[in-house]
Amino acid sequence: MILIAGLGNPGPRYEATRHNVGFRIVDRWVNRHGSSAWRDKFEGQLASVNWAARERVVVLKPMTFMNLSGFAVRAALSFFKLDPSELLVVHDELDLPFGDCRLKLAGGDAGHNGIGSIIEQLGTDSFARLRFGIGRPPSDFVGSTADFVLQGFPLADQPRLEELIEYGSLVLDQVIENGLSAAMNATNRKKNLI
Repeated sequence: MILIAGLGNPGPRYEATRHNVGFRIVDRWVNRHGSSAWRDKFEGQLASVNWAARERVVVLKPMTFMNLSGFAVRAALSFFKLDPSELLVVHDELDLPFGDCRLKLAGGDAGHNGIGSIIEQLGTDSFARLRFGIGRPPSDFVGSTADFVLQGFPLADQPRLEELIEYGSLVLDQVIENGLSAAMNATNRKKNLI
């Protein structure tokens, strides 16, 4: 069994924002694998998929708001008796340009409050991440970084965004089927994937 946690903020106000691509990727993955039955659990929404009849994949969307994501993730790991090494977190990444998806094992939070909360609650940074590049605010952007991540993607990026969300869900398939190391080798050497 593994736990995939997609990060985002609950409610329609945040649904289409850059900060919610983690939710969107895991939604796409769960829907592709024939399960859309989300249920409320661990201060989040939980779905389960039987992968090739040999492994169960549990998917969590914390509903605690981004900055408190670690509480829901810790509760789910504890309930299923999983180690942080069996966790894959899907989140937005300012330090990658829009169009890049990268896998990473361990490391700091790079200023991402959701990742920071998970590290704090688990007491370790030794878990895998699928980082979805949203890029940094352009030089003429008026507002803070928080304002930028809580805005939607420009209309011009929408068609490509849908392709990238699909690609992110396919990367999850690769991790489950082939393991993190092989999936990293296949994914991380590509740039601007679509």
